[in-house]
Amino acid sequence: MEWWVGLGGLAAGLLISVVTAPVGVSGAVFLLPVQLSVFAVPSPAVTPTNLLFNVVAGPGSLWRYRTAGALRGPLTRRLLLGTLPGVVIGAALRVFALPGPTLFRLLIAALLLPLGLWLCARTLRPPHGRAAAEPSNRTVTTLAVAVGVVGGIYGIGGGSLLGPVLVGRGMPVARVAPAALTATFATSLVGAAAFALLSLTGRGNISPDWYLGLSCGLGGLIGGYLGARLQPHLPETALRLLLGALAAAIGTLYAVQTLA
Repeated sequence: MEWWVGLGGLAAGLLISVVTAPVGVSGAVFLLPVQLSVFAVPSPAVTPTNLLFNVVAGPGSLWRYRTAGALRGPLTRRLLLGTLPGVVIGAALRVFALPGPTLFRLLIAALLLPLGLWLCARTLRPPHGRAAAEPSNRTVTTLAVAVGVVGGIYGIGGGSLLGPVLVGRGMPVARVAPAALTATFATSLVGAAAFALLSLTGRGNISPDWYLGLSCGLGGLIGGYLGARLQPHLPETALRLLLGALAAAIGTLYAVQTLA
């Protein structure tokens, strides 16, 4: 049944990435429950499998954003400065201290569900008066470190966390999306390498499911390019609503899984 796994992974990666790439989310956060529940990837191997997806899928959307000149800028550099060391710390914590997914599901549900609903409400009924001030450079870097740690633990890259927070603080989606996807790709590459090294010393299922990860990644490569190509044709309001809806959906999904 390997052909079924490959075809299912390809379809899942493509469909998810088409929807998530326009707002700077790689889609790995949606793939995590699919890999656990549908493809029965054991823990903690599901984390490096998700990181492998990000590594393979990332160039699709990044290539499109690069041709549009959207990858350069201080925001991208600040996110990389924080997420790269954070993902190494997270990978070590995942292998040696936090093998179970329950805490992660609770954390994601508690953060993203209210954040997504707030972002949707703020977009539909923007506050009167002065617009929200963008976060400081130090705040962005600190947030990136925290997201890098979480991404290293659970293999989600971090765009699903960085995007709603930064957009909610007043940054435009068109600026946040390419920076968040760049950070996701870079941290996933470093995180996958960290897990490869840790698999030499750790116990249990630490190595990724290469076949599934590559299949999902190939779908994400195609879907990410299509999603990034679609972004300039969507208005800022639609992108903010999409990002808020995705954040709320992720939070709801993980809340239901935790309570089940």
